[in-house]
This record gives sequence, C-alpha cells and structure tokens, in this order.
Amino acid sequence: MKRSNRLVSLTNFFLENPRQHRNLPYFSEKYNAAKASMSEDLDIVDHMFREEGLGYLKRTSGSAGGVMFIPESTYDNGINFIEKLCKRLEDPTRILPGGYLYMSDVLGEPKTVREIGRVFASKFSNTDIDVVMTVATKGIPLAYAVASFLDVPVVIVRRDPKVTEGSSVSINYVSGSSRKIQTMVLPKRSLRAGANVCIIDDFMKAGGTITGMVSLLDEFNANVAEIGVLAEADDDEEDRVVENYTSLVKISDFDLVSKEIRVLPGNYAAY
Repeated sequence: MKRSNRLVSLTNFFLENPRQHRNLPYFSEKYNAAKASMSEDLDIVDHMFREEGLGYLKRTSGSAGGVMFIPESTYDNGINFIEKLCKRLEDPTRILPGGYLYMSDVLGEPKTVREIGRVFASKFSNTDIDVVMTVATKGIPLAYAVASFLDVPVVIVRRDPKVTEGSSVSINYVSGSSRKIQTMVLPKRSLRAGANVCIIDDFMKAGGTITGMVSLLDEFNANVAEIGVLAEADDDEEDRVVENYTSLVKISDFDLVSKEIRVLPGNYAAY
C-alpha cells in the first residue's frame, strides 16, 4: 500500500476508534509495512491532528506500548463555537410562552450536537470516566455525542420504569424550577458500583434534576466525575444547588415583554 493510502486509512481508523489502544505491530501487520515506516506515518497523522485542532495521538513505549487517538477541541476552537452558538440562541423568535427558550432545532442537528460533544469531551479528557449519564429526553443526543468521543457507554435515567429493563432503583427529588416532587429511575443492571460517571444535561436552572441524578448515583455507590450542561439560567444562581459543573452558554436578560434575550458564554470560557 502506498504511504498516501496508508495515511488516509490510518486517519479514518483513529477518527472511528477514539481512545482505543493499539500497539505498533498491529499496524505493521494490518498494512504490511515495517515498524519504522509505520512510526513515521503515525508522526505525520499526529502532526496534522494537532494542526487541525482535532486532538493528538498518545503514544506509550515498552512491551505494552502503542498508540491511541485522544480527540480534543482546542480552547480557541471551543470558544469560537460557543460564541457562534450564543449569537444563534439570541434570536428573539426563540422565546416561547411561559419563559422557555426553543432549542430543539439545535439538539436535532447532528453536526452541532457532535461539536458540543467534542467540546465537553475535551474539557473532561483528563478525567477517568466510565459512563455518561443523562435524563430522558432532550439530554440524550448530547450524552451520546460526549460518550462517542470518550469511548464510553451511555446510561439514561427515566421518569418511569420500563418492563424491558428489569428491576430498577427509584428515588424522589425536588425539581429546582417547579419545586415539585418528581421521580427518576435507573435499571440495576445499567451501572456497576464504583463507576465514575459524567452527568450531561441540556438545561439547568436551580439544578434539581442534576441533584436527583447525583442522589441516584449514591444508591449505586457510583462517583460523580464531571457534570456538563449545555445551557444554564443565571436568574437562579442564588438558589442553585449544584456547584461544580461546566456550562457552555448562559441565558441572561430574558425579557418576555420586550422579546429580548441575551446569551453569554458559560463558565467553560473561564478555564
């Protein structure tokens, strides 16, 4: 195989298999090439990944040495994406009766959702994460996007138990926005004890739903490794019950009368 062809194939392999470790003999056998040639190819791929801000190849030496692709978005790329998202969400036609903001179209765009997942995964890349958790339903596409870059499974918390998922653990929690007591359930088989969990949600006001998921994890003896929310409201900061989290955008100056809305970068920009 020509080097140009190998480089294309290598690039595709790493993009399709993030965080999967492979040793150098695996690639030598796969492409029928000398280890020295494969090492040079890996250097080229790594250089271009870094140049394009897509991530980097993490290489280890020794008998168990090898290489894996760590997908990352550079801080500047992340900020540029967030600023564009803020401008898009400031459209006054997105304001719905009752003080809600329409974001379903954003959550329905695979390219946008994938980039959101890349930004979160970049922020959490140095954290030991075993599973991504979200609550049904709007957080599901975000959770899968983050999990695809971290190469971990997704666990979905639901409001009602499903017969097809077997026995479940349920808890009651107080919703931060409505102050109503609600229920969330998680199948017993979905999470092992001691797992490190990344919680992902689409929107947070006071943080009652996230607090409920944290309490649910306690029932499984699991650990909260990271918390990420796409958008947060800054009008409930005094009543917020969640402290350590990462948000991409912040909804500010929401005026139903004048139909004005201001969207700012979230605390991700502070890192």
